[in-house]
Amino acid sequence: MIKLPHIFSVQKFFPKSSLYRDGIGGGLLLCLLLLLSCRSQYMVKGSSSVDDLEGKMLTLKVYVNGEMRNIDSTRVVHGRFSFGGSMDSTMLANVFLDNISLRPIVLEEGEVDLSIGETQQTATGTPLNDTLSGFIRRKTQIDAQMAELPHLQAMMIMDGVDYDDAMHELTKQSQQLAAENDRLIVRFIRDNYNNVLGPGIFMILTSSLPYPILTPQIEEILTDAPPYFLGHPYVKEYIKQAKENQNND
Repeated sequence: MIKLPHIFSVQKFFPKSSLYRDGIGGGLLLCLLLLLSCRSQYMVKGSSSVDDLEGKMLTLKVYVNGEMRNIDSTRVVHGRFSFGGSMDSTMLANVFLDNISLRPIVLEEGEVDLSIGETQQTATGTPLNDTLSGFIRRKTQIDAQMAELPHLQAMMIMDGVDYDDAMHELTKQSQQLAAENDRLIVRFIRDNYNNVLGPGIFMILTSSLPYPILTPQIEEILTDAPPYFLGHPYVKEYIKQAKENQNND
């Protein structure tokens, strides 16, 4: 759980002050409590059907100042675990096992149901997590279709289809799936420009590149992007570095 710093004792800071005796210190304490009460709460209740996760420590990380920072951790016990704490605003986080990211989730007000299985992970229960789950579900389907193409090629050849004809057909299918995948990502980011999902998925997309570069897909994403998206620290720094790399070529 996230622990707030121990700052509730006004006497600790004003041990003999007339401010405290006159009741102003109590007013400061009340203001502090009111400010803290305005922070939103998040709760993630998780379950795991993966035997290898039993007893393991899971870490919740968010992107802050150019790095992934731990904000909470929990141990899987009897297939159950949970995260919870306070936040100033909605955040996109990642659940990690050691240095392996298991699943991105949105920390927003409400309770998130996170399920980790051998072949599928889901996070539902809040609006943005439901939106993210729908995107990941479709992305996973496309990835599975792409992974199936080599098997489909072998089956076609075993059925007597000419090798060149099989390659032509599978190349066409591969290109169609790649184009659908690109459209899915671009559409999702553009649809979520003004919340944490847009910059978050942009971060995941570009992290697979060897270095910051403005590909046609990324340029399409940036076209007509609003200030909220362009002002995100990661997006802003990525664009800056990509343009510098472009000018150095």
